[in-house]
Amino acid sequence: MANQDRRRKVATQTGLYLVVITAIVVVANMLSAGAYVRSDRTKTQRYTLSEGSGRLVRTLNEPVHVEAYVKTGLAQLDAFVRDLTDLLKEYERVGDGKFQYTIIEPDTDELRERAREAGLQEQPFGEASATGADQASVTQGFMGLVFKYGSEKGVIPALHPARGEGLEFWITNKIREIRDKNDDIKHRIGVVTGKDELKLDDTNLVARQGGGGAPSLKQIIQQAFPFYTIEEVDLKEGNEPIDSGFVGLIITQPRKAYTEKELRRVDEFLMLGGKSLAVFASAVTMKPNDPSMKAELDLHGLDQLLTGYGIEMKKDALFDHGAQFRLPVLTQMGGMGWIRHPGIAHVVNDSRFEEDEKLLDTSFPGFFRMDEMMVPFPSSLVLHRDKQPEDVELKVTARTTPGTTSTTDGPVDMSLREQWETRPPFEQRIIGAVAEGKLKSAFAGKPDESIKPADRAPEPSRVFVLASSQFLTNPFAYAGNGPELGGQFQMMGGIGGDQQLQMMAGPYAQKYLTATILSLKNTLDWMSGDTDLIAASAKILGEPNLTYSSIRKPEFKAEDSEEEMRRKDEEYRKKRKELQQQVQWSLTLGVPVLFAGFGVVRWRSRESKRNSKVV
Repeated sequence: MANQDRRRKVATQTGLYLVVITAIVVVANMLSAGAYVRSDRTKTQRYTLSEGSGRLVRTLNEPVHVEAYVKTGLAQLDAFVRDLTDLLKEYERVGDGKFQYTIIEPDTDELRERAREAGLQEQPFGEASATGADQASVTQGFMGLVFKYGSEKGVIPALHPARGEGLEFWITNKIREIRDKNDDIKHRIGVVTGKDELKLDDTNLVARQGGGGAPSLKQIIQQAFPFYTIEEVDLKEGNEPIDSGFVGLIITQPRKAYTEKELRRVDEFLMLGGKSLAVFASAVTMKPNDPSMKAELDLHGLDQLLTGYGIEMKKDALFDHGAQFRLPVLTQMGGMGWIRHPGIAHVVNDSRFEEDEKLLDTSFPGFFRMDEMMVPFPSSLVLHRDKQPEDVELKVTARTTPGTTSTTDGPVDMSLREQWETRPPFEQRIIGAVAEGKLKSAFAGKPDESIKPADRAPEPSRVFVLASSQFLTNPFAYAGNGPELGGQFQMMGGIGGDQQLQMMAGPYAQKYLTATILSLKNTLDWMSGDTDLIAASAKILGEPNLTYSSIRKPEFKAEDSEEEMRRKDEEYRKKRKELQQQVQWSLTLGVPVLFAGFGVVRWRSRESKRNSKVV
């Protein structure tokens, strides 16, 4: 009888628990109706519309309409269309009526012809069988976007479902493009020429194999981001002021000296207020198409200007022996080896460094949310707080590792070799810095009767210095390509060149140039004062790989042999594999065992209570 009473009591309690749980679920759903909140924990906020994109749409003078032509029927396509639709809904939600969209699946000849006339490209889509059989499903259709704003139209002709990262970036980028065209908004950027400088239209991003067609940074920027107009600026020996219509100036690595009068014209431009200067140069000066990679140390007069803004550039060449830059190459025996170059600083976002030792400032727009940057052939920078008023911000944006040496003796041999000589002391060096605010003239207290700028900018101006002579190119293509032929031989590309350097130019371009291009584009945004869209730009990089914070990367030294580096690499991979296995088994067995253990403890507790009641 006592057992029956206990069973009825347990059944009553179980039923009561079910009723309570059901009530909680119902009430929770009622309270959450119309208040759905989604938390995005990805590093780049991949599934959350950035504030800049929303602000861009809300501030449009009139609504933008987007027609999304899609194809469904395969699992991958269906998932991509769902993500695309969710993203367009986000634009609509934050747009305050300034964003409208339509989803169209062209299932008639009329709609397909309409898609073609809009500029969309019909493309094949394939998907392997989920059962693992040697089968695949193939279909064909359109996946692209058509934008209409005022009298302007834009198109993204093809979206690729397998590469969904950066979708917000390209949509926002296209909206900005057609807005600027329709509303006649111009962003003119001047690049100083006439100094035998590294040019943005040089075709040294990849190895030239003949036949022409090699890309340049200027070509890439103007095709992908046509709202920027990049124009050459001839300082004309300082005889004329710089056009005030430019929002900013870029100085690239020179091989001829700037005169003081020319530098005063640059300073005069900044003292107008609301202007920007970006300097991508160092003391390490190398000739193009020179496989010997001999470098002279020369500041070409830039130190006269930059020191006045509180950013002094030293006449030295840095070798970061603590950096992780290495490229895989094929050996003569057909195996795989590694080539490293401490003269190319591999600057990473390493959380183990304190704030005043941080290698990469990822809050700076030019490096926003980037995990690594390559900084070829850097020189030291020293900040002088006393050179500018207190309300002008001077801060470091990039540093080398503490395992850095320097040389002030030229010429410097930068050619590839297996062993690199170290010259202590080792010291962390600044290689990137920025000054922002109402800048004081670099020539304050040194008047010139012919050029009389304001003593201080009336509005905030900006100066960014990345002390790298070849940041805006591929250093291996720059040295290894043969000279370009002009005239009727132009389509033949470069003739000659160094085969080993050209072979290394390929891996360098594949691994690092995307970040270089994006950094330049973000710097242009910073120069123009349009930093709202930089968060959207970061999404093109995708999600970073998993990191192993408990396992330190191997530290390579100048005196390490190839065998020693291989041993450190193997040890690092072994530790990573062991950690991966621990995580795998913890997820596979650990969670079920934990639940099973909890069940056993709960069962034993209930049995103990029952036995105590029976007694």
